[in-house]
Amino acid sequence: MKLSENTRRWIEGATGGRVLSVGLVPGATSSLLHTIEVEMDREVRTVILRRFTDRNWTTREPDVAVREGRSLQHAVRAGLPAPRLIAIDAHGEHCGVPATLVSLVPGRVVLDPPTMDAWLDGLAAAAAQIHRVDAAGFAWKYRRYNEAESLIVPRWTTQPEVWKTALDVVHGPQPPYRECFIHRDFHPSNVLWDGETVSGVVDWVNGCRGPAGIDVAWCRHNLANLQGVEVADHFLSCYIRQAGAEFRYEPYWDLMSVVELLPGPPRMYDGWRAAGDVNITDATMRERVDAYVASVVARL
Repeated sequence: MKLSENTRRWIEGATGGRVLSVGLVPGATSSLLHTIEVEMDREVRTVILRRFTDRNWTTREPDVAVREGRSLQHAVRAGLPAPRLIAIDAHGEHCGVPATLVSLVPGRVVLDPPTMDAWLDGLAAAAAQIHRVDAAGFAWKYRRYNEAESLIVPRWTTQPEVWKTALDVVHGPQPPYRECFIHRDFHPSNVLWDGETVSGVVDWVNGCRGPAGIDVAWCRHNLANLQGVEVADHFLSCYIRQAGAEFRYEPYWDLMSVVELLPGPPRMYDGWRAAGDVNITDATMRERVDAYVASVVARL
């Protein structure tokens, strides 16, 4: 990618350095990510430019870049392993679309770990650390991604009765919860590792105050798709141990996390392909989602 002169000047003004090179970060699905090498004080550093190119998204949420920036600032102030905000292009004056410029967090995404127990415990510890952060006064609050009341049993399922029960649950009252800081898109593709240690959590554009349960559920749903129900359940046990007595498991959030992706059908996630560790067919995805929903309904 070649930066426009306007974008280049903005990056150089924000960093106080000189742009040397630009590279594409593969796997991003809702925005474009680029690594930018910048020479600062005779040292070359890498920063990350995120450009929100989905016009539907930025029309619905024109403050998307500002939200990510404020989420990052809140996370860093709390000591979370998040990128440091460098600059926000709130309305695309410099980058053509809303954008954020952040520091590079070292590490890599791991989806097929050598040691499953350590991997799940690390994911759980990272989530619990986020949820211990107070979010009082944070401007953005949890909301559903779709109107659950208008949804129907998906046509692609082989277990319609299970889905009917799931929809009945999410049509019902929302459980009470302790409000805390949540990532709102917490899953393995947004967690970076250095060996067997979590080195960072990225993609904070949906950060808000809300229920820890929806973060746990979102990760469980992803794990069920990646590895199966048993792994998702193991993660839940790890999280309960890491979070302690303040966390109360509610199947409602698990079912909400799945319903939020309707009407579907489930498909292989491009971010998993980019990581190079996963090759799951769409048919397997549908089977695993059905199995996961059935397992959660059995907990009711």
